[in-house]
Amino acid sequence: MEFELRDDYIPLCDLLKYCGITETGGMAKQLIDEGMVRVDGEVELRKRAKIRAGQVVTGDGFAIHVA
Repeated sequence: MEFELRDDYIPLCDLLKYCGITETGGMAKQLIDEGMVRVDGEVELRKRAKIRAGQVVTGDGFAIHVA
């Protein structure tokens, strides 16, 4: 899926919630804590990691291209 960024960045937990990967921010944080989310191929454990245009967020069954 494609996500169009409107600011300089979006926190990782918010991106997962906005894209419908999780229903709530709490669920997004739990997914990140469990090491189930990758940013540009690397496991990301920071819930509020700044995701910027050009990055790809992936996990089990999803891929988000940030534009």
